[in-house]
Amino acid sequence: MNIAGVVVEYNPLHNGHLYHLQKTKNQTHADLLVAVMSGPFLQRGEPALLSKWDRTRLALQAGVDLVIELPYQYATQKAEVFAWGAVALLHEIGATHLCFGSEAGTIAPFLNTLEILSEHQEDYNHWLKTYLADGNSYPKATALAFNTLGFNMESLVDLSQPNNILGFHYVEAVQRLQSSIKVETIQRIKAGYHDVEIADQQIASATAIRQALFQTEKAPTQLEGLTPPFTSRMLTTLKLQGRLRHWNDYYPYLKYRLLTDTRVQLQTIYEAEEGLENRLKQKAQDHENFHTFMSAIKTKRYTWTRLQRLCTHILTGTTKKDMLSGQTRERPKYIRLLGMSDTGQIYLNQQKKKLKLPLITHVSGTSIPGLALDIKAQECYQLVHNASDVHEYQRTPIRYDRPSDTFLNNN
Repeated sequence: MNIAGVVVEYNPLHNGHLYHLQKTKNQTHADLLVAVMSGPFLQRGEPALLSKWDRTRLALQAGVDLVIELPYQYATQKAEVFAWGAVALLHEIGATHLCFGSEAGTIAPFLNTLEILSEHQEDYNHWLKTYLADGNSYPKATALAFNTLGFNMESLVDLSQPNNILGFHYVEAVQRLQSSIKVETIQRIKAGYHDVEIADQQIASATAIRQALFQTEKAPTQLEGLTPPFTSRMLTTLKLQGRLRHWNDYYPYLKYRLLTDTRVQLQTIYEAEEGLENRLKQKAQDHENFHTFMSAIKTKRYTWTRLQRLCTHILTGTTKKDMLSGQTRERPKYIRLLGMSDTGQIYLNQQKKKLKLPLITHVSGTSIPGLALDIKAQECYQLVHNASDVHEYQRTPIRYDRPSDTFLNNN
């Protein structure tokens, strides 16, 4: 049985994601699709546009059979830690394949790069740290390290591209886990990860779609061609209700934390380093919205993404100790099930006794290291637009009957 895994955020799910799922299924001859999905806060340090439960519904309608949550300890981290947690979960759930989208489009450059770096790991790490210390971004530092070592770039993957970076770390994680997962990739088409302009009538980046959604003159109906109908319907409903999340919605809570926590308290927060927390505390007094605040604190040394992740950790009160599992590359300690199709439920019933990790379907009364952090993050996420949200302790996995296109529970 072929179990194909994908790692997703679906912020929101669009036609490019649908293309990825369809190509994954065809390329891997998958009998079952498993998605490891970020929870309320994402890898770039942003609150998700839609709740993880809404995104789970979209994933199931798009063809995914099992949706499991990537814990906060991994979901809000740099690429290598994010990839490590996601691949470890796919390994534990029994995935036979992992298929990711990339700018490269073929797997050979990733494998070549991993082999070369394994042979020159010490020298590469030295130059990478050197160029990062000079204030370069991670992609820029990587390219400079490669050039310094004189690698033949024609056979290697371009690690200045965002999806290539993640893909490389997926391949690296599979090797480190000594997993039998077969890794494959699909060419990303028409829109780049960071593209903010909508240049095609069918496919645009999630970044461009989010930006268009928050332009008051554009309604979700104007974006219908870029997303599957079920995504468009959900976006229309939630926008009318004013329930699409954005960092500006959370900025008052972040500002409160920055202004009321002491410098000593802020120093315990994960990714608060080199006095950066003092800069945030000072600038928070002068800015009334998140974008101008971020523009004021950004420097050449600290990227927007790096600072957003720090802001997320301050908002959620996440300390260096809380994130120890991610820092030390421990494997996740549980599998949190968010949703399943009828096919996914049959698979889980067959696999339950074989799973080495606890399968979490209900968090009430559960005490597993790391899970409390997920719950706290979700509670922070629900500070905004939570009037009709069901509390996390009352949630059970979403069940979806694909033949009838029906959700069997409404929680």
